[in-house]
Amino acid sequence: MKRVQQGFTLIELMIVVAIIGILAAVALPAYQDYAIKSKWAANLAELEGVKTALKVCMNEQGGDPNSCDTVAELANYGFAGTVLPTPKYGTAAVGASVAGSAVRLAFTGTTDVKSLVYTADCQINTGGNIVCEAVAGTDTLGNYVKGTGR
Repeated sequence: MKRVQQGFTLIELMIVVAIIGILAAVALPAYQDYAIKSKWAANLAELEGVKTALKVCMNEQGGDPNSCDTVAELANYGFAGTVLPTPKYGTAAVGASVAGSAVRLAFTGTTDVKSLVYTADCQINTGGNIVCEAVAGTDTLGNYVKGTGR
């Protein structure tokens, strides 16, 4: 009487393990990039209150950044905090300074977000909206935040 083989052979199991290994090697870096992008999105969302106050302030001050670069000045235009925010994945509070005709916002991310640097010059465009552009050479977000808009 002939006995029928049951189960998988060793080579079949090795092939399955190799395929799973290849898929993991491809998926893990993509997942890590996705996680960093989502954390940077959270950081940028925390700047919206500052940007809104900057927009109102600069519109009312005729685009003059010198009147809109401190917390005290922004408090007059709807910013509710007593200090500039520290993003969840940021190492320190957002810094604001005057850079030509713009207010420069800057902070460094934590190691969770590769310690990348956010640096953007915010000014009012011709349509009356706030536009924050990455500062070349100092903003290192690169592939994690597409384009130069910040």
